[in-house]
Amino acid sequence: MVTDFAELHEPLVEWVSDHTAADPMGDVSITEFGATHGLDKQQSFRLLQYCKSRGLLDDRYSTYGDPAANLTPRGIQWMEERKRRRADPAARVDAARRGLLVWLWQRRHEGTAMPAVADVRQAPQSLFEGERLTAREIDRAAGYLHSRGLINGYVLASGDGPAQAEITAEGENCVENYGGDIGAYERRNSGGNTTFNIGSNTGNIAANSRDFTLNATTNNGVNLADVVMLARALRQAAPILDLPEDDAAEFTQLANRMEEEAGSDNPDPGRLQRWGSSVAAILNSPVVSGALGSVLAAYTGVVLPGLPAGS
Repeated sequence: MVTDFAELHEPLVEWVSDHTAADPMGDVSITEFGATHGLDKQQSFRLLQYCKSRGLLDDRYSTYGDPAANLTPRGIQWMEERKRRRADPAARVDAARRGLLVWLWQRRHEGTAMPAVADVRQAPQSLFEGERLTAREIDRAAGYLHSRGLINGYVLASGDGPAQAEITAEGENCVENYGGDIGAYERRNSGGNTTFNIGSNTGNIAANSRDFTLNATTNNGVNLADVVMLARALRQAAPILDLPEDDAAEFTQLANRMEEEAGSDNPDPGRLQRWGSSVAAILNSPVVSGALGSVLAAYTGVVLPGLPAGS
């Protein structure tokens, strides 16, 4: 089994935070966490090293017999910011709406007719900042999507939205061409092109249809913060690009590598260029359809302009 440290590192940091709440600078053995997630001792040590490389955890109390972790000052700040975002009502509403719509899109494309809306709570799309959205939040999201014609279903008197639903053609358009961003989808006819500003002073993409224009002024350098932003956008888009399983796994892995490299102490431009080229090749391949792939490919070219090749 291949261990996805990129997927497990955030839950581990939060687990350590919860288990050191009385003493934020103290340490705790992560053996229990590893066992819960099917990790052996060696894998637990490797996961801890991964978190350490991201500056969120340290292992100053670890021994070869027992992997012990403590939060770094950066890890404490990261947890505080995560809890703040998690408590933001507007952000939770947006996550519930987008997550449910994307989940229903996936069910349509796997051939599942009228799935139970509540089942989304067993899927990753109902997670927001590591916390499961409530049944009430999902019901309200279903009601909103239904009122906007993005999903179909019979609404019972006991809830805001349908208990069983399916995505409509309008909903599919929102997912496939707007990444499930309902606000952007609803603004598409407000007049003129819908423009998405990507990064800081890197240009813009007009994406209210399958055609878009890209205008950007770049230099031979690279903004590492923009690379991190790109990697996160790629990872967020991965579930809705309808990639074959192997391509989806490679795509997500490339995004994880780019984010990790950009956040390292000594980023290698050659690696970023190579991984960015691989991402662009997938996005421009026949397996990706719709405007989202083209927009992301263009975004990749803006963030990683003409870097020298490297190993």
